[in-house]
Amino acid sequence: MEYILYEQKGDYALLTIQREKALNALNSQVLDELNGALDAIDLDTVRCLILTGAGSKSFVAGADIGEMSTLTKAQGEAFGKKGNDIFRRLETLPIPVIAAVNGFALGGGCELAMSCDIRICSDNAVFGQPETGLGITPGFGGTQRLARIVGVGMAKQMIYTARNIKADEAYRIGLVNAVYPQEELLPAAEKLAGTIAKNAPIAVRSCKKAINEGLDADMDEALVIEEKLFGGCFETEDQRYGMAFFLDKNKEKVKEPFRNR
Repeated sequence: MEYILYEQKGDYALLTIQREKALNALNSQVLDELNGALDAIDLDTVRCLILTGAGSKSFVAGADIGEMSTLTKAQGEAFGKKGNDIFRRLETLPIPVIAAVNGFALGGGCELAMSCDIRICSDNAVFGQPETGLGITPGFGGTQRLARIVGVGMAKQMIYTARNIKADEAYRIGLVNAVYPQEELLPAAEKLAGTIAKNAPIAVRSCKKAINEGLDADMDEALVIEEKLFGGCFETEDQRYGMAFFLDKNKEKVKEPFRNR
């Protein structure tokens, strides 16, 4: 791959978008390579994924405006579907995904970050949906995910005004979970991924599934989703081992890693 670097680091993996000269902007090739990288993840061994951009200036500065500028209506719809399909695939990936936002996350970059489960950012990060200033709407899920994350009123304000916000405001409105100095961002993301990876992977995946699917259901349906996933955990070795260790009052054995089964 030309623009994607994928590295597995034990039980978590790091995916870096490497189009630094274009501030990691998303063109069709980057999207195709991102899709291919998701194909390559070994879900039997990788328990958490970190997504970031190359360099210190930009996570993803947006979709490639040069490529978009000549699109017809049909081509625009197809490009939006391409991005939406890939971002939805990332959002529904069985394992948790952490966005380590290192700089600009504008337009498609903000939408990419919102497709991840958890967002943390550097203190120089800038977020925004500038599309109305370009004569278009957000096309990779921005009108839908932003309202779900920060609330309808704030999402409408950000999208209608096309105004960018800095890291501290992104934290204040709940768009990111934490802000770090640039040099501490990736270590913080890796520490978080390691913490997640230590927990029972089937249980973590079930929690992700319950939250994601429950958000699209009414409360009664959502509770049934949770009940079934909760019950399914009792067929796993991880549950039997985890509870047996908790109930062992003497704690004579050192706790072993969960086995993912």
